[in-house]
Amino acid sequence: MKRPSVLFVCKHNTGRSQMAEAYLRHFCGDAVDVSSAGTIAASLPDAGVVAAMADDGIDISGQRPKLLDPARVAAADYVITMGCDVAGVERIDDDWGLPDPKGAPSDRIREIRDLVKSKAQALAARLQSG
Repeated sequence: MKRPSVLFVCKHNTGRSQMAEAYLRHFCGDAVDVSSAGTIAASLPDAGVVAAMADDGIDISGQRPKLLDPARVAAADYVITMGCDVAGVERIDDDWGLPDPKGAPSDRIREIRDLVKSKAQALAARLQSG
């Protein structure tokens, strides 16, 4: 049976989509093919996001933002955007409507992280139940 594939998309792939990818991988392991990308990928994940994830026991310091590949969008079972303008994405199956953590104070980044975690956990439960 083919593993479901999920692609999280945001503009720079430095915050929300990186967190969503890491949490879904954490909750589903190898049962789901998960990745993230940005329409205008930056060079590094946001340092505040990396720190907030580390506070929750998840290391994303080695992750690098990736540029969105139309073939990956076409191959994904679910394309989920984070709540930012992602012009040019051919298909969006869901939008999580999350605020951008970039430049936010650490307590606000942790709040956003917890929203991402909650949404990823709900998605993991849905994917694992079939």
